[in-house]
Formats: sequence, structure tokens, C-alpha cells
Amino acid sequence: MQSWREGDPCLKAWPIFGVLSMQGLLCLGHWFIYHTFAVFRGNLGPAAAMALENAIFVLAFSFMVAALLGFSSSNWLVIGIYRIAAVWLGFASFFFLAAGLSWLAWFALSLSGLQPDPVRFRPPIAAVLFTLAALAGLYGLIDARWIRIRRVPVTLPNLPESWRGRTALVVSDLHLGHVNGVGFSRRIARMAARLNPDAIFLPGDIFDGTKYDPNRLIAPFQELSPPFGIWFATGNHEEFGHSERYTEALARAGVRVLANEKVTVDGLQILGIFNRDSTHLLRVHATLNALRIDRGRASILLNHVPNRLPIVEQAGVSLQISGHTHGGQLFPYTWFVRRIFGGFSYGLQRFGALQVYTSSGAGTWGPPMRVGTHSEIALLRFG
Repeated sequence: MQSWREGDPCLKAWPIFGVLSMQGLLCLGHWFIYHTFAVFRGNLGPAAAMALENAIFVLAFSFMVAALLGFSSSNWLVIGIYRIAAVWLGFASFFFLAAGLSWLAWFALSLSGLQPDPVRFRPPIAAVLFTLAALAGLYGLIDARWIRIRRVPVTLPNLPESWRGRTALVVSDLHLGHVNGVGFSRRIARMAARLNPDAIFLPGDIFDGTKYDPNRLIAPFQELSPPFGIWFATGNHEEFGHSERYTEALARAGVRVLANEKVTVDGLQILGIFNRDSTHLLRVHATLNALRIDRGRASILLNHVPNRLPIVEQAGVSLQISGHTHGGQLFPYTWFVRRIFGGFSYGLQRFGALQVYTSSGAGTWGPPMRVGTHSEIALLRFG
């Protein structure tokens, strides 16, 4: 009997609908940038206006085309196109914000009545705001590559004495692929080796989901040998396609993949849940119940998204380690992420008896930029 997942045409149409919707938004955003720049700059001339129109048209489609190519190929040309498109997407976000602020500033000046001819102030308004947008993009490119080491003390009830004073490194959201390649993976592995943690936790999105050899990308992690292991649970990007190609590559690199299971390590319970199961109330409830968590001993759950916290707390988990949010990655998206996840969008927080550490991640998705957030790996010290 064919399952509804295989036979439902609506399910198959969702990716197409998503791509078309995203492309539509990108086209509208690029039109707004072009229209604002043309109106505020004025007197572009026919040749310059045509060149700008053509450039904006191409750039409007660049990221979706690059993303679709990136899921099917990994040659040098595709990687180059993907990186350029990703960088432009970040700059476009800031230019869109600059365009909106340009109109707001001009309308405010017009309504104030302070200037008899407010139209002549359009060019300097746009010049200032678009320049600031460009500078924000350049800052974001630099800041994203500056990976901070955050040291976080964590006190867990019922922690085995042998774990007191030990450290665990949280490495989340590397997004290894066409933007963050082998060099980035090697850099993270070297940082981890210098910190010499007792264990390493990878709460998902280690890979970006693009077509790239995962064995090559994760190979630098083979050099790591923390005494209490390297542990991984899937994120949404590992589940875009066949997650087995990623989990098998991780296993070959010496990483233990937690597939809805619990392992006790020197008295500490370490659990991991598939991202696809953690998003459903009934599934996460059933999965955690099946793991039979011992409430009399400390436990750590790798759960990619910082959600379903009431269920996780009820199951008796001591500490949940998550990623996914990137802290919002780029302003003003930081506001939206805080609106969705509240205080659990970043850092160590408490939900009743449950503690949650959400990492902003070491890598980036889409634009290789960070503004308003920082790239990090986090060293937890247990007490």
C-alpha cells in the first residue's frame, strides 16, 4: 500500500511553491531597491539606467539559481556562483533596509515643513543610507569569520562526581558546503583541539545540504579524539535530502550519531533526537518517553531547534543543547528570531527544571555575514 507521503501530489508541490514564493519576494525586494535608488539618485541617463536594470534583474535571480545549482552540482563554477550570490544576498538585505529608510527619512523631512524643496535632499539621503548599508555588509563579512570562544559554566543537578570540572565543546551550525568548505572545517577542528574538551556536542546543521562530498568536508574532525566522544544529532539541513550520506560520513570520521537514542557515558545520560521528530508534538513526546530517561541522573539532550521545551522538561531532561537560530545572524532578522524563540534564541536559559543552551553557531547560512550576532563555539564547564 502506497503511503500518503509518496502519493500526495500536494506534498510534492510544496518545494516548487516554496521556490516560487521565495523568488517572488526576491524580485519584489530588488525592484524596490532599484526603484528607490533611481528615484533618489535621479538623472542616471539612459545607458546607466539600462545597465542598472540589467544588473538588478540578474542579481534578483542569482541566489535561487545558485541554490538550485548547488543542490545538484559542486564544480568550481557552481561554487563560485553560489558564493557570489550568497554575498550579494547579504548586501541586498541591507540595501533593502536602506531603501525603506530613505523613503521614511524623506517623508519625515517633507512633513516637517523645514525645507521648501525637500526633493533636492533625496540624493544625499540615499547616498548616506546606501553607503552605510554597504559598510554594514563589509563589516558583516569580516565579523562572520571571527569565531569567538564562549566559556559557559553549567551546574546540573544529579551530575556524577566524575563529570564535575569536565568540559564539553558545543559546535553547531557549521553549514559545511559551497561557502564554508574544507578550510573552514579544518579551522574549527584546530580550535577544538586547542581547547582539549572532554566531549564534543554537535547539535545539527554541520552540513549545509548542498551537493558536496561530506566525507571530505568532515575529514578534519578525524584528528579529534576527546576521551568521552563526539556526539551528533541531525539538523534540518541534514534532512533536506538523504540524511544517510551525512550521518555515514560523520560515523566514518569517528562521530557518534544519536538516532533517537540514549547512551550513558560515565554516569551521564547523553541523548539525541532527529530534527524531523522534534518538530512534532506527539513524536517528540513518544521518542523521549521511549528513551526512559533516569530522572535521578543528569542528562543532556541534543535537539537542533530550541522548541518543545515543556515536553522536554516533563521528560526529565537536565540540559538541552540546540542551535538553528544563528541568533538571527543579520540585523534586523535578529528581532524576528527573538520574537519567535524569545529568550531561547541564544545563550543559557532556564525553563523550569530544564536548562537550555542555544548556540549562535560557528557558520552561516545564505549570506556569509553577521551583524548583531557573533559566530561562536561554546565550551561548557560542568559543576
